Amino acid sequence: MVPDARDAARPRPNVVLILADDMGFSDVGCYGGEIGTPNIDSLAESGVRCTQFYNTARCSPSRASLLTGLHPHQTGVAELVDNDGPGGYPGSLNERCATVAEVLRAAGYRTSMTGKWHLSNEREQPDASWPTRRGFDSFWGTIGGAGSYFQPTTLHDGETPIRIDDLDPDFYYTDEIGARAAASVSAAAADQRPFFAYVAFTAPHWPLHAKESDLAEVRGRFDAGWDELRRQRRQRQLESGICCEDATVDDRDPEVPAWPDEPDQAWQLERMEAYAAQVRAMDRAVGRVLQALDDSGVRDQTMIIFLSDNGGCAEGLSAEPEAAQRFRGNRLIIPPSAPDGSPMKVGNSPDIHPGTADTYTSYGRAWANLSNTPFRLYKRWVHEGGIATPLIISWPAGELRAGSLLDPPHQLTDLVPTVLDAVGADPLTERDGRQLPSLPGVSMLDALRGGYAVDHDLYWEHIGNQAVRCGRWKLVREDDGPWELYDLGSDRSERHDLSASHTERVRAMATRWQQWADSVGVIPRDQVLESRARMAPQPL
Repeated sequence: MVPDARDAARPRPNVVLILADDMGFSDVGCYGGEIGTPNIDSLAESGVRCTQFYNTARCSPSRASLLTGLHPHQTGVAELVDNDGPGGYPGSLNERCATVAEVLRAAGYRTSMTGKWHLSNEREQPDASWPTRRGFDSFWGTIGGAGSYFQPTTLHDGETPIRIDDLDPDFYYTDEIGARAAASVSAAAADQRPFFAYVAFTAPHWPLHAKESDLAEVRGRFDAGWDELRRQRRQRQLESGICCEDATVDDRDPEVPAWPDEPDQAWQLERMEAYAAQVRAMDRAVGRVLQALDDSGVRDQTMIIFLSDNGGCAEGLSAEPEAAQRFRGNRLIIPPSAPDGSPMKVGNSPDIHPGTADTYTSYGRAWANLSNTPFRLYKRWVHEGGIATPLIISWPAGELRAGSLLDPPHQLTDLVPTVLDAVGADPLTERDGRQLPSLPGVSMLDALRGGYAVDHDLYWEHIGNQAVRCGRWKLVREDDGPWELYDLGSDRSERHDLSASHTERVRAMATRWQQWADSVGVIPRDQVLESRARMAPQPL
């Protein structure tokens, strides 16, 4: 990829890639939310907001696609980080892909990562899938996925484990990610080489752990309840152009009661306040990184990308004794006890109040439905609620259309080509003599500058859920259920299934999906489950 004459005269831009975890489409202010995210919103003021950008519906596969530019099935991480055996996915980043960090380091960039990796099934002993061996000069963060914000497990500095007992009494993971990412940016700027910084938060993924100061800032903000707040978010989206006026908007999830009928309103408000406090903390940490860029004098020459790895999460954590005990036994996720030595209180129950270090709770389906306004369904599904993400790209010196919206649809496979286009680098074509797959995505750079957007089909598969988008049409189904067809040009919330009246279109799009699935190595869901069952310990 050769930059044009205009770009060749410029210094190569720095790249800061910021990823939120389990945050819904409408939670940040510039996408309609009321939580309060001034630092993230400032990126929208200086950059471009994408209205139809998509992730892959789950944390690990989204990270795999985001960092490699490939579909997750090509990388070995198509579900989570468990090894499903010879008939399934290995759950670790394989050697048949190159990360953007590897590409940029080969191009002379200094590379760093801070935060959540979640691309290795080996979370304690360093192997070839760890960030330090996939292109990052430095790494500080967690190898595993969800974990305590006060006592994170699998925490490492490079490849050296950090013991929970060695953490500062005031330690809070989101704040520490922000501080260390900012320090890394400052050091890289002083080195006077272009740099790539990957900042991967765990916020606002469960558990609901929040600092009291952040909770104080959001108390009372959600008292109107999820129905009214959803209406208000939709209205702000309409006013800002995030949601087209002629698009239908999904109603409240039918499994969620109307707010006046909710019997535990006080507890429900506590849950959303803790979630919002986590988002606020993340926004503050983003602000710290932005301040480091400003203080170093490199903000204008830095491409900053912000997005989330999947839609809002409706997962519940059971408080039933047997289920809670099984969860407590997972030492790679949950610490053995709270910092004061008290036992962990696990599960969603009105008698477990979220926020403190001795709890493990989530915010539930009703608030996730708010987070995903105006869509339905959630993380894990490939309906819009599972895969639609806010995407903001800011690059003051990059001639982007500052403050504008980009409507053409794109997905994660388009981000690596966009970054490489911006820096004038070519993708790696081989590793250890083995040919690497070509990148399937397209660069968004010209469109971000107000030019032509490349029209291309988009594809998804996750835990059997399948979808393909061709222009305004989207074909989608849940596992082995029937295909549903939606015209997203007038029905972005997927309320009106048109499959019965467009049978030829359904057939043609289903054929395209299968051809894509075969080309990227999608493994049939029943085969994955059979292989996983064979790998499970057998009873004595």
